[in-house]
Amino acid sequence: MSDAMRPESPQAPPTTPALPADVPAPVVNPLMYRFVVAVTYLPVLLSGMRLDVEGQEHMPPPGTPLVVASNHVSGLDPFLVARALPPGRHLQFMAKKELFLPLIGWIIRTGGSFPVDRSGNDVGAVRTALRILKNQGTVGIFPEGTRGGHELQGGVALIAAKGRAPILPAGISRQGRRWLVRFGPAISPRGGIKAVTAELGSELERLAQPGA
Repeated sequence: MSDAMRPESPQAPPTTPALPADVPAPVVNPLMYRFVVAVTYLPVLLSGMRLDVEGQEHMPPPGTPLVVASNHVSGLDPFLVARALPPGRHLQFMAKKELFLPLIGWIIRTGGSFPVDRSGNDVGAVRTALRILKNQGTVGIFPEGTRGGHELQGGVALIAAKGRAPILPAGISRQGRRWLVRFGPAISPRGGIKAVTAELGSELERLAQPGA
């Protein structure tokens, strides 16, 4: 799962084609969403681990657009972040298009997430994210692109700026038998793609260190 948005320059202005009015945003099926979040938490429980959450006070209230940006350390990351959110928000992740196989793809789409082509600038994925934000939804993105990545792409700042949504940084870490998701203060999308991306990178590095 990745934003995989790679503008030609990190300083490029946040411009994307206009949104077609006849294409709706992906819809979240609440029952499927809760089912997936519950089922994907089973490996954590069965392994004797737990999930701790810090910083929920930084979460903007439901009914406002929000981009949640997290570091990426394991395949469980999107589900851990989704579980860490307070009630009232459904996290709609950009998911790599390779996951959208006949069955699992239907489950992912029913839960509200959508595909992104990581091989280049996927304008369609950007448009989809902006539709979600326009509907006061919550978009989830991994700005590192891949698990263990260290170079942030500018797609998060681009989408947040165009969608006029704050960015909520989320750091994921593992210590012994616990997973920890730490939310930091929301970052304003104003200030330019390069500056916002740099601020986000610093926050994610800090939040991914449990003792920081």
